[in-house]
Amino acid sequence: QVQLAERGGGSVQAGGSLNLSCTASGSTSSTYCMGWFRQAPGKEREAVAAIDTDGTTHYADSVKDRFTISRDGTNNTLYLQMSSLKPEDTAMYYCAADLLSAAYCLNQIYNYWGQGAQVTVAS
Repeated sequence: QVQLAERGGGSVQAGGSLNLSCTASGSTSSTYCMGWFRQAPGKEREAVAAIDTDGTTHYADSVKDRFTISRDGTNNTLYLQMSSLKPEDTAMYYCAADLLSAAYCLNQIYNYWGQGAQVTVAS
């Protein structure tokens, strides 16, 4: 079992920046694929970014060049730095972890999910 706890988020004006972190505990392993997903009200959950077992990052087209995902294996923490935020980035952001191959890191087939952190971007 893996437990995930997100921190960060909040409210910001368009063009601003916010950071999220997600700390994993339990049966963690550096070989886990970890990712960020988001769900806006009335919309389906979508992938945002992921980092695979060898540290390669993957991004949704909508956040490329604006968001940066990183991972600290020492303390099992996943980060998401968000800049140039837009109102359409408003959503509940979830981190996820699982033992997946790189090809599936952006897929929503993770077994372990955090509780979510709200990000609100005002226009």
